[in-house]
Amino acid sequence: MQFKVPQDVQRKDTIIWSLTIQQLIICGIGGGIAYALYIQLSKTYFLEVWLPPVVIISAITLAFAFLRIHNLPFDEFLMHFIEYHMLPRQRSWIQGAGKPFIPPFDDTKKKIEKVQPKKDSKKKKSLAELTEVLDTQGGADNTEKAKELTSQEKKDGLKQLINQNYNN
Repeated sequence: MQFKVPQDVQRKDTIIWSLTIQQLIICGIGGGIAYALYIQLSKTYFLEVWLPPVVIISAITLAFAFLRIHNLPFDEFLMHFIEYHMLPRQRSWIQGAGKPFIPPFDDTKKKIEKVQPKKDSKKKKSLAELTEVLDTQGGADNTEKAKELTSQEKKDGLKQLINQNYNN
């Protein structure tokens, strides 16, 4: 027995005329709201009062049902537009700031939790030494001498250094 396979499987099924179920629902809800607004406003107000809200609601309904921009449905285009204007334009990378996506059904989460990077005490020690050298301007011996020197001695030493450099 042979079956007929449709050629365009990505196309949505049409229900009435050439409308899909989504378009029918959108038109039904939007049309119902526009009609209810028309019934309420047309009883007491003139055409100039009830026509603009009914036309605006009808236009929004038709846009959501039928309008496609850049081959995207209007609602999807609107969400991308809002997202584009809400998120920052420039992205910066910060190491270790993000959490990697780990699916809940995957066992790699257990492996990642068990594996922890080894801490290098050597690195911390060298970093501490480096900060000490930078803070003391060359070593621990200079700090003791700097504490013993008075301000006049410091000025004299600075003048000698300037004179030596100036004469050379």
